[in-house]
Amino acid sequence: MSLVKYEILNKVAELESFTKAADALGLTQSAVSHAVSSLEKEFGFALIHRSRAGVTLTTEGHTMLRAMRHVLDAEELLQQEAAHIHGVTRGKVRIGVISSISSNWMPEIVRIMDNQFPGIQVELREGDYYEIEQWLQSGEVDAGFLNGQKSEQYQFIELQQDPLLCIVSDKSSLYDRTEIDIVELEDMPFIMTSYRGTNDVKVILEHYHVKPNIRFELSEEVGIFSMISHHLGISILPRLVINRLPSTLKAIPLKQGGYRTIGLAMKHHASPVTKKFAEILSTWLSEQNKK
Repeated sequence: MSLVKYEILNKVAELESFTKAADALGLTQSAVSHAVSSLEKEFGFALIHRSRAGVTLTTEGHTMLRAMRHVLDAEELLQQEAAHIHGVTRGKVRIGVISSISSNWMPEIVRIMDNQFPGIQVELREGDYYEIEQWLQSGEVDAGFLNGQKSEQYQFIELQQDPLLCIVSDKSSLYDRTEIDIVELEDMPFIMTSYRGTNDVKVILEHYHVKPNIRFELSEEVGIFSMISHHLGISILPRLVINRLPSTLKAIPLKQGGYRTIGLAMKHHASPVTKKFAEILSTWLSEQNKK
């Protein structure tokens, strides 16, 4: 019974709402509220703050939820190991993904998983590199896509080097180039991609001591494309995010090269299901690279 309550509190904390947690778990709101109140009565202190804006964990709630997640992870691992002994691959794997991965890789990976391993439930949670790293450390995801090894707390499997390309409009003086020297971007109007964590574009600009005129910092590629289409600047983006580039824009390689490293980070003692996900992903990418 305690495991059910732990799972309910975990979902309430994740969604910051009793109503959303109830919908996600297929329970009534009163059942969710009762489970949390029961835990608070059992422990002898409040676990969440309740307000009109929603619910947030108390300091004690954060401490207890970390311990509860360890218990839930151990229970999931126990069930997966038992299934593995019986020769069955079954369980849940929670993956932290960036938007370009969720749109380009995950549909096919999930389809393969569904067909070959119907007993595996794949859960995707989208965020930036910083959020994914936090989720890994807190145990909210089993594995996540990052742009490099960030911590010794987990293993990092390098998957692909994604080239960085310069995006220009058809009115740009750079449009007819076959490659662009990054030093030419000095003082040019620039639309910077914005996200938390290591910013690969800022890293390469700093490496070559180039300081463009950053007019805007935007997190969504659609907004960046729109700004460039209106001739308000240029940008540098990874190839994976520009599959649907507007016809008036062009992606041009940098003379110096440059790329972001995409890899999968996961616990050193990953569960059988997490290992199976990593195996399927690596095999699929190898096949794609041969095409």
